[in-house]
Amino acid sequence: MGVRVASLWQAPSINPINQKALSIPILNPFNVYGRVFLLSWWGFFVAFWSWYAFPPLLTETIKEDLNLSQAEVANSNILALAAALIVRLIAGLACDRYGARWTFAAILLLGAIPTALAGTVTSHNGLVVLRFFAGILGGSFIPCQVWTTGFFDKKVVGTANALTAGLGNAGSGVTYFLMPAIFNSLVQRQGLSESKAWRVTFVVPFILITATALAMILTCPDTPTGKWSSRSRDVQRHLDMRDTFLTTTTTGNKQGNASSIDSGNDTVQLNSSKGNGHFTDAQAQEDDLLTAASWELVEQPSVQNSVAALCTMPTLTLLVVYFCSFGTELSVNSILGAYYARNFPDLGQTGSGNWAAMFGLLNVIFRPAGGIIADLVYRHTSSLWGKKMLIHSLGIMLGIFLILIGVDDPSSKSMMFGLMTGMAFFDEASNGACFALVPHVRPTSN
Repeated sequence: MGVRVASLWQAPSINPINQKALSIPILNPFNVYGRVFLLSWWGFFVAFWSWYAFPPLLTETIKEDLNLSQAEVANSNILALAAALIVRLIAGLACDRYGARWTFAAILLLGAIPTALAGTVTSHNGLVVLRFFAGILGGSFIPCQVWTTGFFDKKVVGTANALTAGLGNAGSGVTYFLMPAIFNSLVQRQGLSESKAWRVTFVVPFILITATALAMILTCPDTPTGKWSSRSRDVQRHLDMRDTFLTTTTTGNKQGNASSIDSGNDTVQLNSSKGNGHFTDAQAQEDDLLTAASWELVEQPSVQNSVAALCTMPTLTLLVVYFCSFGTELSVNSILGAYYARNFPDLGQTGSGNWAAMFGLLNVIFRPAGGIIADLVYRHTSSLWGKKMLIHSLGIMLGIFLILIGVDDPSSKSMMFGLMTGMAFFDEASNGACFALVPHVRPTSN
């Protein structure tokens, strides 16, 4: 079935068992599902904007103001990435314990502190320490994906996750446009010195991060059924509905009626493998309901369950795949502006930043493409092997493009930007496809 354009703004149909949306109301922030979708990607966007706010200005302005060597700039990049890895591990545990919404808001508010203090840096040591704590914002990806997964049904979760991640990741590209633009405006129009202007520039992402965190807290729920702390009772309540539903539909089927569940204003027909949308017996109905409910019955977090979920081949394979794809993206984002400036000195700080921004901005198209393609493959093959083959194919092509760029080290702009665009597609699509497979791996631990 094709995508209905109206579903982009209409209130979505709801799966009656898990209360998750069966479509993505991208353009409807007034609907709770649309609002969660918006704040998921926007929160991730502003977090990445601030996390990568230093590299666009480090190429010249900050480097000269603080008298930094290239090695010291590289060290600050490494520390910023290392902090994100640590926070992501903690964020996963926090999502299990407190829910994605509160974890997301906490990461943004904590990351807003070093963002606001960026203007106080006066030395290499201060830069390294501040960028390490600003790396907290790199952990925002985890609650972004967990929150989205909790609100959108598995039929569209690959697309939903890829869209929120792709739009959010674009923050790492937009920052290469916005930070130099804000800096130039403060120097040229406000008359600030370069030393003062780059410090004031960080006030903008600080305000946006803080406002976004407050919007999450004040306008959105933890889960489609309410509070995170009561999710187990809510799942049980929906399981209890099964008995009433089976009794009602069994009687209805005897009278020749098709079965469906009414949930608020949304009526959803369950597709039984035996009945093809019309139940023929109570067991077929129960199979459908148990399948839908078991997907949502998340285990209570524990060390034993976490270790069991981690130490499986599907989990470890996804870990390695994502380490390669997203690890590549983080590394490239950190040095791309400086790489372009070295190969093409005529571009200058602003020009090299603008071209470097393209890599991150392509996430808007390429990362969702990975999730959408993975969902289409799954829909037509009805097999997870389709998604697996897609992910590994994208990874192999990513490696080929990285080797080509490294060996050739292009001195031609057309060759450089062409190869980088090709590499960006396979890298970012691989990220999107990876999270189209995640919900299928140990769903009771997701």
